[in-house]
Amino acid sequence: MENTETVTAETTKTPRQVIEINNLSKGFADLKVLKNLSLKLFNGENLVVLGKSGSGKSVLIKCIVRLLNPDEGTIYVLGKDIHKLSRPDLDELRKKIGFLFQSGALYDSMSIKENIEFPLKRIKSRLTQKEIDRKVSEVLENVGLGDTMDKMPSQLSGGMRKRASLARTIAVSPMIMLYDEPTTGLDPITSNEISELINHVQKKYKTSSIIITHDIECARATANRLIMLHKGEVYMEGSLKAFESSSDELIRAFFRDKKEHSGNYEGPSPTNQNKENFINTD
Repeated sequence: MENTETVTAETTKTPRQVIEINNLSKGFADLKVLKNLSLKLFNGENLVVLGKSGSGKSVLIKCIVRLLNPDEGTIYVLGKDIHKLSRPDLDELRKKIGFLFQSGALYDSMSIKENIEFPLKRIKSRLTQKEIDRKVSEVLENVGLGDTMDKMPSQLSGGMRKRASLARTIAVSPMIMLYDEPTTGLDPITSNEISELINHVQKKYKTSSIIITHDIECARATANRLIMLHKGEVYMEGSLKAFESSSDELIRAFFRDKKEHSGNYEGPSPTNQNKENFINTD
């Protein structure tokens, strides 16, 4: 296992931790999926979690929102130990976490507008219909789908459905975003657009994000910091430059076919401000 210097988000001072995971383990029958895993997500950063299928990436984010209970370890989200929260308190915490499903997970029987209205009416119940209409219009414009409000999900392309799903998520102003393979199944141009949109959401909404992916181009475009999982463990953690310059065979296997990159790109600049739903098992 390669040892590298841990790199935190590049801000002017040490940022506040929004997620802290310590010694997390999770298994199913005789299969150990996560093994003594520890990581931190800092305020305003995009943390990319890389790994092959079966490395435990999606199990990790299910544990973060307590859809799965770990066998061992602790998870703190916004300073709260999620395994000590009552059901009402857990529900309140989940309102601050946005999740982009691999599939988009739009309701097929609802229009795009109705899809976005649904969580708004549940989570932001004090909003008037006029305020809801304004928010729906705003988030659709922000993801480049201003003219799709009355369309059905089946009328949109795969990339557009991902955008609509992201609009639905950011409509409720989450503090933390969890992206589960956001570019899976998309062509290279659309994948690049989704990566750019992830950065746009980070800057505009001041989110802190964990991006689960095996797409190196998405990682390059979005990461402030990266973690590689291998066989349920943290194999390497560091900057994009550290990953691209690594001589480790496993790391090089992820990057070897990607040429014409200098290895000096450090990802988007993390935001410094803090502001104030969930999945496929890898």
